[in-house]
Amino acid sequence: MKKTLQRPVTPLAGVSSPVVPGIMPSVVYASDTPDSLDAQYEGTTQGFTYAREGHPNAEMLARRIDAMEGAENGIVTGSGMAAVAAVLLGLTQTGDHVIGGNGLYGRSLRMMAEDLPRMGVTTTLVDVTRAEAVAEAIRPETRMVMIEVVSNPSLRIADLDGIATVCNEKGVLLVVDNTFTTPSAVKPFEHGADIVLHSVTKLLAGHSDATLGWVAAKDSALNERLRVFAVTTGMTASPFDCWLAERGLATFDLRFTRAQDTAQRLADMLAETPGVTRVLYPTRADHPEAARAQSLLKGRGCNMVSFEIAGGRAAANALTTAAQGIAFAPTLGDVGTTLSHPASSSHRGLTPEGRAALGISEGFFRVSVGLEDPEALLATFADGLAAARAVAG
Repeated sequence: MKKTLQRPVTPLAGVSSPVVPGIMPSVVYASDTPDSLDAQYEGTTQGFTYAREGHPNAEMLARRIDAMEGAENGIVTGSGMAAVAAVLLGLTQTGDHVIGGNGLYGRSLRMMAEDLPRMGVTTTLVDVTRAEAVAEAIRPETRMVMIEVVSNPSLRIADLDGIATVCNEKGVLLVVDNTFTTPSAVKPFEHGADIVLHSVTKLLAGHSDATLGWVAAKDSALNERLRVFAVTTGMTASPFDCWLAERGLATFDLRFTRAQDTAQRLADMLAETPGVTRVLYPTRADHPEAARAQSLLKGRGCNMVSFEIAGGRAAANALTTAAQGIAFAPTLGDVGTTLSHPASSSHRGLTPEGRAALGISEGFFRVSVGLEDPEALLATFADGLAAARAVAG
């Protein structure tokens, strides 16, 4: 009898189907003929060829986030910064000019300040709470403007609608990092954004166990350029991380609402605590852009709170030591509350003068509020703040 080769086949479930999507870690996918392979590359049939170019878990996750953001054919990348790099490096060339918000995430600022100039792309950082500041910075060679709706970590709120109008009039791409706010607070495409990106690692995945990004362009040709750049530079997302993130999305709305409610309570408690010199939370009446927060975010303050204490680094050390049970970690969006000190983490690469210009002192903290019991969380912060006051004197 002639022997034949058989590829392994996953057993079918018969008349039933799995409730939870499977993890598909295969690096390569076999096709029947050269014609069928051509059809996949040309887009006339659906299929996968090589995991760097796409795989089922990334596809499922991308479509879920697409639906949340009102996008089509978004691309999942290996990290949030990979999504940023796909935009800044994949869509610019020598001679271009890029404008960025001066309160962008620290690594995004570094890419603009150090990496783009090496490639002959000039950059300008401006206060994006003022659309006129963006308009004044635009040059004939300006290619794009990149902003966060709510800045990291100062929680200032960009004039999204005003900047979108300016960019549309000038023919400049508007790129919005929607990581902090998420589609639950604002959908940037509905406000005129051309490109939207996320660090999926954060609130969308929500459990600090998956490192991923997502990016989509409204224009299909731009979206294809992003996809090709991501594939060429190997910004591949792990199937396992994609699977974890898709699991996380199932509880995203519940997590967002619970964390947001607690964040509001924490902000109010901090504002009434001796030794706290400043509190930033979008829905508080004392926020610099309180009116815009109500209009743009529809009263959603999200889960991030920033505050400043007296006493400098010594008081900061005392707070993190005494706030037992709160992870001191440079991340956000986890089910557990995390406390970040930008001067020693995300913005440590800036000069003291550069940090001061952004309002980041040695006593400045950013809190990503999680899902703990609110009373217990507030009590823990009270302990930490008491220890900080004792040091500050």
